[in-house]
Amino acid sequence: MLKEIESLVEKHQDRVIEIRRDIHQNPELAMEETRTAQLVKEELEKLGLEVEEKVGKMGVVGLLRGKGNGKTLLLRADMDALPILEETDLDFKSKTDGKMHACGHDVHTSILLGVAKVLAELKDQFKGNIKFCFQPAEEDNPTGGARFMIEDGVLDNPKVDAAMALHIWPMPLGQVALRRGTMMAQSDRLFLTVKGKSSHGAEPHKGQDALVAAGHIITAIQTVISRNVDPMDSAVVTLGTIKGGSRYNVVCDKVTMEGTVRTFRPEVSELMPIRIKALAEGVAAGLDCQCDVSYVKGYSATLNDPDLTDQVLVSLRETLGAENVILADKPGSGGEDFSEFAMRVPSVYYWLGFQSKENEGRTILHNPQLLVDEKAIAFGMKTMAKAALDYLNS
Repeated sequence: MLKEIESLVEKHQDRVIEIRRDIHQNPELAMEETRTAQLVKEELEKLGLEVEEKVGKMGVVGLLRGKGNGKTLLLRADMDALPILEETDLDFKSKTDGKMHACGHDVHTSILLGVAKVLAELKDQFKGNIKFCFQPAEEDNPTGGARFMIEDGVLDNPKVDAAMALHIWPMPLGQVALRRGTMMAQSDRLFLTVKGKSSHGAEPHKGQDALVAAGHIITAIQTVISRNVDPMDSAVVTLGTIKGGSRYNVVCDKVTMEGTVRTFRPEVSELMPIRIKALAEGVAAGLDCQCDVSYVKGYSATLNDPDLTDQVLVSLRETLGAENVILADKPGSGGEDFSEFAMRVPSVYYWLGFQSKENEGRTILHNPQLLVDEKAIAFGMKTMAKAALDYLNS
């Protein structure tokens, strides 16, 4: 079976790379993926799949039926780009200023189309069904696109029994990594508004300095990690923006801050908003100011089903060799709305390496200089195709 898969990957990979470059050159942001969705739809229809468009507003689903009744597996890829100005010298760099596929979703989409091409030629070799799910708006945290597709019934008719997805990752080309349990973090949003009273900068005693209070809040909320979270656990609180003040000699009366919180276990996730709110409000009050805290729950942690993970591990090792399949010792701190699928059906999410000498030093995700070694596409196609067939035939 593996030799057949590898032969079909070789047959289709040139066209799949063409598709990837087309998508990369024409990036579309969350819930704007009109052109990408149309391309996906046309490619799936050429394969004779049953295609449904506008699932979850902008998603596309292709259904491939095997030779008889059996389980239904959902394979998912995300399609959206990021609001980033590309800084590469690629022949197929983004044609749209301020938009770039800087997180590899062009690669994910092309890989899944490639898997569809491979498995469409092997449909007589598995029972059950495969749903190829092309999802919009993964980058649109906390809303995301997965929940809209689920609300539109992507897990029904036929009912999905399991789901799989991959994501390019800054690790060596030809390797993959995964782990049982938490694979990606819960990703929440934090908004703080500190309110004080302005006065002349030379008479601060007549005002209430929101800027000073904000400074103390920034340092204080880091103690949630060091003093409230078990040292054996992990969490991240990062404030990425702070805005306040109108003039150099006026005491600031209002400061707004925004940030992100990443956690890996439900107990820690529940703790964070309680402690952050208490600290921010208390610190502000101690400095004669007021702090309004808005804590927005984002994507839940992505959980790999242990039993399905063990099964996929066997498949990946058979495909790449045991030395190229890494059992990750810790989850990634990024957020991922594949978690919406993983909360509802047994799921596996794995990382696909794309680092090589050709892109050395340029493998940071969400970076304007990101370069992906396109040889990773073939590795993605054969690992996912093999894992899908092994699951359906088990």
